[in-house]
Amino acid sequence: MVHSTADDVDDYLAEVPARRQQALVRLRRMCRAELQGFTEVMAYGMPTYQRDGAAEIAFASQKQYISFYLMRSDIREMFRERLAGQDMGKGCLRFRTAETIDFDLVRDLLRATASGPGTIC
Repeated sequence: MVHSTADDVDDYLAEVPARRQQALVRLRRMCRAELQGFTEVMAYGMPTYQRDGAAEIAFASQKQYISFYLMRSDIREMFRERLAGQDMGKGCLRFRTAETIDFDLVRDLLRATASGPGTIC
């Protein structure tokens, strides 16, 4: 699934391949717990977390990996050393399998994002 047409995150998670579903449900729980004051929406075919209408975090089940989108360039810079060893594009962490997701890193990124507004790429 590269681009979902699901109306909400529950429907999105229901259509995710079973081998990834538990990990994506865990990502969602973490986002909802850490991103207080953010709105959970479906945008660009994936679960997205917005503050004041601006998307700051998203995740998706892609064909070859699970992606975690970190749209805040200031947070990416703050975590540059920890992100250096990760498979990462401009604002997307890619995890080849559900088992390779670094949930500790993700939680730290979410907490830093939630701490205040910043520069969105």
